[in-house]
Amino acid sequence: MSSLPGTTGRRRVYLMRHGHVDYFAPEVVRTRNTRNVVLTEQGRMEAGAAGRALAVIAFDRAICSGLPRTRETAEIVLSLCANSPPLEIQPDLEEIHGGRAQVTSRAELVATMAFQFARSADEGATMLEGGEVFAHAQTRAVAVIRQLLSESDWKQILVVAHEGINRLLLSWVAGAGLLATNAFEQDTGCINVIDFDMVPAANGRPGPEIARALIKTVNLTPYNYLKHGMNLTSLEAIFAREDERGAD
Repeated sequence: MSSLPGTTGRRRVYLMRHGHVDYFAPEVVRTRNTRNVVLTEQGRMEAGAAGRALAVIAFDRAICSGLPRTRETAEIVLSLCANSPPLEIQPDLEEIHGGRAQVTSRAELVATMAFQFARSADEGATMLEGGEVFAHAQTRAVAVIRQLLSESDWKQILVVAHEGINRLLLSWVAGAGLLATNAFEQDTGCINVIDFDMVPAANGRPGPEIARALIKTVNLTPYNYLKHGMNLTSLEAIFAREDERGAD
């Protein structure tokens, strides 16, 4: 099994969130389809900054959810990395499938979305009315990471996913189930670094097992390392109009 230099069985996941998007772009409003939303100019800048920060990393594999915003982010990052691997698609990393929100403005939408993650650990809680159960989304995302860790052909991997999925994964890695989902802010274009110590499975079970998970870095934004002026939450920043964001 491949492992990080100087370690025995340690493997590293660089977990990113896609760059900034505009869910109120004319095409999105016209089609009422957020699945095909693409990066804004700001989002491409954020992905480029992440790519330059990650340029020294020799990724063995790279995976995204397949939605345009994660694919575009991953492609920009990989274009700045030497000898980058081909990009793989894993649909089970797609964002938590949301239900309906009866809102008429950006402000109402922000207010509605603000505390969705706070209730994620409640039994049967969903992302908005009729949306996906948080526990189910976490199960499918964790299954992807567990499957990757069972494969022996990599030691460093890039995974580009979404805010909600990243929150669910970080809460799982922290050993908190769903309870810490609300605590892990994920700014657009951010990088998380997670190490997994893998050991042979006990009692004849197949594949290696996770002995320990270490969160090395959370919500790192290379385009603004100190987050100066980033006073809004990620949701507030995405849904705010330009004239509502305020100065640094």
